[in-house]
Amino acid sequence: MALGEVHAVTAALRDALAALIADPGVCLPDCVHAPLAGHYARRELYRSAEHGYSVVAMTWGPGQGTPLHDHDGRWCVEGVWQGQLDIVQYELEEQAGERFRFRVAGRSSAGPGSAGSLIPPHEYHTIHNADPDRIAVSVHVYQAPLESCASFCPREDGWFVREATQLAIDEAA
Repeated sequence: MALGEVHAVTAALRDALAALIADPGVCLPDCVHAPLAGHYARRELYRSAEHGYSVVAMTWGPGQGTPLHDHDGRWCVEGVWQGQLDIVQYELEEQAGERFRFRVAGRSSAGPGSAGSLIPPHEYHTIHNADPDRIAVSVHVYQAPLESCASFCPREDGWFVREATQLAIDEAA
């Protein structure tokens, strides 16, 4: 965090997160390996009182994923700890009032050890565990606790409508 500049901070965090995932001596708490029925789980592992960042583990049950969403203007570094996640990045093409049009800017399938970052304004994306049988676990380092974001709901005419979304932290089991 002392690096200050957002690209330097996120690059250093990406490298550190990838190294942590690769280290067999580093284990996540047991609770992050327990999926929740109905939605992916968000469990906060750490929040820095000094620097403001938050570390959240997400548990993705088979088929669970997010709608198209943003990170409320915050950067994020994400790493896959276990399983496989499909990530689609979007670019905002057009906005007309509260209607938005996006284009797919990239697709990736991320497995254990992969790490990436989202830096506004390039923060629009979806994440999905397409595996029908296994869970996936990812770790996310947010610039500040991510308690709300905008989700974008598709309409039949190709536009999306923004909806404010409150994000909860799930209890550790």
